[in-house]
Amino acid sequence: MVGTRGQKALLVLEDGTVYRGSAFAGEGEVLGEVVFNTGMSGYQEILTDPSYKGQIVAMTYPLIGNTGINPEDMESAGIHLEGFVVREYEEYPSNWRCRETLKAFLERHGKLGVEGIDTRALTRRIRITGAMRGILSTQTSDVGLLLERVRAYPGLVGRDLVSEVTSAAAYLWKEGQPRPLPAPGAAAQGRRVVVLDCGVKYNILRNLEERGCEVFVLPAAATAGEILSLAPAGVLLSNGPGDPAALPAIIATVRSLLGKVPIFGICLGHQILGQAVGGRTEKLKFGHHGINQPVKSCQTGRVEITSQNHGFVVVPESLPPGRVTILDNLNDCTSEGLRYPQLRAFSVQHHPEAAPGPHEAAHLFDEFVVLMDEGRMVG
Repeated sequence: MVGTRGQKALLVLEDGTVYRGSAFAGEGEVLGEVVFNTGMSGYQEILTDPSYKGQIVAMTYPLIGNTGINPEDMESAGIHLEGFVVREYEEYPSNWRCRETLKAFLERHGKLGVEGIDTRALTRRIRITGAMRGILSTQTSDVGLLLERVRAYPGLVGRDLVSEVTSAAAYLWKEGQPRPLPAPGAAAQGRRVVVLDCGVKYNILRNLEERGCEVFVLPAAATAGEILSLAPAGVLLSNGPGDPAALPAIIATVRSLLGKVPIFGICLGHQILGQAVGGRTEKLKFGHHGINQPVKSCQTGRVEITSQNHGFVVVPESLPPGRVTILDNLNDCTSEGLRYPQLRAFSVQHHPEAAPGPHEAAHLFDEFVVLMDEGRMVG
């Protein structure tokens, strides 16, 4: 999928709004929910974050591509978003770690990149109207035809996208890469953490390994029995894409784990945990996608700047008694964290592993380690 820079491209939203630009990488036609990301950097981590499956991402920062691509900043093995929109593409990167241009990276993974779009106007449109379905195309200039196609696209609500990004088989994360699992019955090498892979980012696994954990990554379809048979010290529910309400099997699995092992949920994992205890989720108007979201602790009043990427939230009023709300988003007062002390479970809506973003919330991994160690002492 190699395109010619300057090839005309259209972005058409479901409300009929049209933006004209040109392809700087690839060619073709893609559909997805159009969202904006406010990060000034970190586009490689955004591209490789499985949580963006099903979405067309527009960067609000106007110049993208100037640091290129490197092997160290990958958050998965590939690109998961449907299309990438920028104001201006920089084709000559300048960074000592750069090994590949953004254009070459997108084309190697068969993805369409479009520049020349007025991303300020696009962002304003989404903030006013809400996240919308959209179509990117270099194949036709027929707006009516593209509008017909985008309005027939189902969108994200009610869709299980986790099954499209989860790992095909279980693996051990060791020394910064996936490796085969040890033989059944092998003694744990450190605290054994089972990560339920709903679209996990590598930096979550790096953070666990850095804290002395033996990290087993299991496909999202793993059962509670399969998880518990590994005798984990704790279970981490990962981030991931799509509608959390469309995951009844995973929710049932987590419900079966509650009270049996310490649990830490991140982003989609937070939403799954909220549903597992009896709550419900709903869709935000335009979601939180960026690295500058302020979050306040309800216990200490401490404010942290966090990295976020989600379009759905847990509705606190739907949750049964017994939970403690630990964090609130200061921009819109949505729930950012829950704790169930009696179940040894907690979760956060944001991304403590950052990648990209600030590291202020990395202490949550330390809290998970403490919770696991306490569990081993009483268990």
